[in-house]
Amino acid sequence: MTLFLKLIHRTPLRTSSQFYASICKCSTNASFLQYGKDPGPKFTDTETQKLLKSITRPQLSKIFRKQPREVNVVDHKMMTTEQIEEQLKASIEKAEHLLQMPPIVKIQQEYTKVISKDPGIDSFSASKYVITDITYGIDDSERMIVVRQVDGTLEYADAAIRKRINQIYFPQQGRKIRLPRMFEPDNLKRCLDRHAYEFVLDRMCVQFEPYEQEFHDISSQVFQHINSTKQFDILRSTRHFGPMSFFLAWHKLIDDLVIEMVERDFLQNAVELICLMYNLNGIQYDKAILDELDQISHSNKLENVDAFSIAKAGLVQDLNETVGKSAEQFKTDEICYKFIDNFCQSHGIKKSQISLCLQLYKDSNEEKKRLLEGLKKAHGIVS
Repeated sequence: MTLFLKLIHRTPLRTSSQFYASICKCSTNASFLQYGKDPGPKFTDTETQKLLKSITRPQLSKIFRKQPREVNVVDHKMMTTEQIEEQLKASIEKAEHLLQMPPIVKIQQEYTKVISKDPGIDSFSASKYVITDITYGIDDSERMIVVRQVDGTLEYADAAIRKRINQIYFPQQGRKIRLPRMFEPDNLKRCLDRHAYEFVLDRMCVQFEPYEQEFHDISSQVFQHINSTKQFDILRSTRHFGPMSFFLAWHKLIDDLVIEMVERDFLQNAVELICLMYNLNGIQYDKAILDELDQISHSNKLENVDAFSIAKAGLVQDLNETVGKSAEQFKTDEICYKFIDNFCQSHGIKKSQISLCLQLYKDSNEEKKRLLEGLKKAHGIVS
């Protein structure tokens, strides 16, 4: 094991709280919502992950949109149909990787463990010494890093010093030793006012670990700002939409997001979001509704296939595209409507707004339904 004795600087090293407070405070005077208990087990639950992935609504066009780069190169290829299908499958797998959500875990508690006290070397130096194991192949969280205090006390380094030393000897790409100025209160506020939410969250994931206090403070501030401005669609189909939905569901602040989903005709996502809130807060509800919605969406695959059925299915599809919905979707909407209305009456905070939004949606849906029935009748299709 290789040990390296390093005099960091001539002034005393600071603790984690002193280090970040002296550079900048990531949060302003406003109070940000925090997780009262460990959210990790709930976040990693299989059912929770399934709901969050569905709510995210992956769209390849947004996932693979052009990003600002120094050099943009477009590669053109001639492909067969089989190669295109293989490329599409590879793109879907890559999209799933890009949409992998940052984990939500509890904040790591600060502690200092004294190894020994040696008063014989008290005031031997005016500076603290950091002794670091720089052996390659060791995980940063397991690397031995200790501090010799001015009074001779030898103790394990706190989280701030560990992070700083690890970044010096084993730097992570994009992470800075000192906190980037964009996280200063005024600069962060300007970023949020420009709705640069994804940029802030991506930069936060690079600079901080999920168990750090700063990670929780910044993400809380961003999610609450999005909820206040109702700019949810900016994060939709990104890796941050799931954690944002989880945060809002945990704190029972889903009303505005439910309204936005209803307005965009994402009723099933609204139902999944409500179910997520119920699961996280231990509220009883009929859990069979999700299975019922899945059965309806797959029921049209059980029909017999013949030439007449194919021709009829093609005509029905054309009519559905004209109206914007199919008969199965109307049936799904009715189930979702009742469930969302029940949430509004029993647990909704903005009852009047949700009720008005549902009523407008219902009226619009009835018009579309009558139009679809009229078109089917005109073409001699019996429902």
